Amino acid sequence: MPEHLEMITSVSNETIRRVRALHQRQERDEQRCFLAEGVRVVEEGLRAGIAPTLLLCTPSALAQPRVVALVHRARQVGCLVRQTSDRVMAAASDTVNPSGVLAVFPILPSAVPTPLHWVLVADGLRDPGNLGTILRSAWATQVQLVITTANTVDVHSPKVVRAAMGAHFHLALQQERSWPEIRDSLQGINILLAKPRCGEAYWEVDWRRPTALVIGGEAEGASSEAESMADGLVHIPMDPTAESVNAAVAASILLFEAARQRQPE
Repeated sequence: MPEHLEMITSVSNETIRRVRALHQRQERDEQRCFLAEGVRVVEEGLRAGIAPTLLLCTPSALAQPRVVALVHRARQVGCLVRQTSDRVMAAASDTVNPSGVLAVFPILPSAVPTPLHWVLVADGLRDPGNLGTILRSAWATQVQLVITTANTVDVHSPKVVRAAMGAHFHLALQQERSWPEIRDSLQGINILLAKPRCGEAYWEVDWRRPTALVIGGEAEGASSEAESMADGLVHIPMDPTAESVNAAVAASILLFEAARQRQPE
């Protein structure tokens, strides 16, 4: 266990109060910080060159060599590291069974890559687990930019971050964009909206073109505004007795087909 780690034992501690405040979107927006829980997610942030401002660990977590190494790396980049009791960690975390490792990372401005040719738009996604999984697939398939509309769950929600497993540190992210803003920013890019049983089958689409894929909400699908601005529709053929597939599953199928086509020959 690393030496000289100050122990926080009170849930009323000012540091813990600031961490708990980050469960709320307004506080995340004001502080420009978000929570990342779990060794793997925190490691990914450090690997991407993004330094956390605070790292909290429980004694049981610090008994693991991997966490000790994480603490050393965090200290090297100037991160404040504190030990907490299990009770304090439970208060700081938003999970039922905390992992024992919790970090605060800055929300950094996203530089939009140029030239832009591969974009994902989340329109009205409300389930944080689905959005996090979609971000993870977007990272795996080399999406350059992820845009979310105003009626989509916050990309920095703790549940989204947990499901994304480090994708936040590798993706350019733009939040709360209106469709006129999105359309203006995607000039020259083919906007394809995923809609059950409409448009082309996904394997018939030429994904090698500069493309923006739009994934709609779990219940209502994409908005009428999104559909009106799309250049085309795409669907995943399935058994006619099946209503649809989960939004994250659908997005992943489409993203990986695009990635397959984009592989150099």
